[in-house]
Amino acid sequence: MAVLVIPDQYGYVLLAAVSTFLVGSWHGLRVGSYRKAAKVPYPFEYASYEQIQTASPASKNAMILFNSAQRAHQNFNENHPIALGSMLISGLKYPSATAILAAVWSVNRVVYALGYTNGTEAGKGRYYGILWFLAHHIMMGMAGKAAWDVAMA
Repeated sequence: MAVLVIPDQYGYVLLAAVSTFLVGSWHGLRVGSYRKAAKVPYPFEYASYEQIQTASPASKNAMILFNSAQRAHQNFNENHPIALGSMLISGLKYPSATAILAAVWSVNRVVYALGYTNGTEAGKGRYYGILWFLAHHIMMGMAGKAAWDVAMA
């Protein structure tokens, strides 16, 4: 039977994990402001293609920005559980590296969202924050290695 020992530096992993909650909340608030500007009522998740095509230029731009902010938020939500689980597992064996990678993940999720709505060719600016993707997959690999080591102990 393996015994798990929480490393002294695990607090940094937990702080990094909490930062992801703040980023998620920031995404939600951001989408709300874009929704208001685009005048897209609840419960509609996006402005439709037809709405965008028939809108005035100013409304069209607001709707595209709303859709972009919404997509960035959904992408965050799609990836957050995997990243969070990876942080909490990999941090048991690699706390310092995990905390750094988790911070890279959080910062680059913000850069990704800002880039997605930067107004130039909708969505293309998200590539500025692509380091989240690298940090995400490295943490997944580290979590797998940590889990394997516990299982084999």
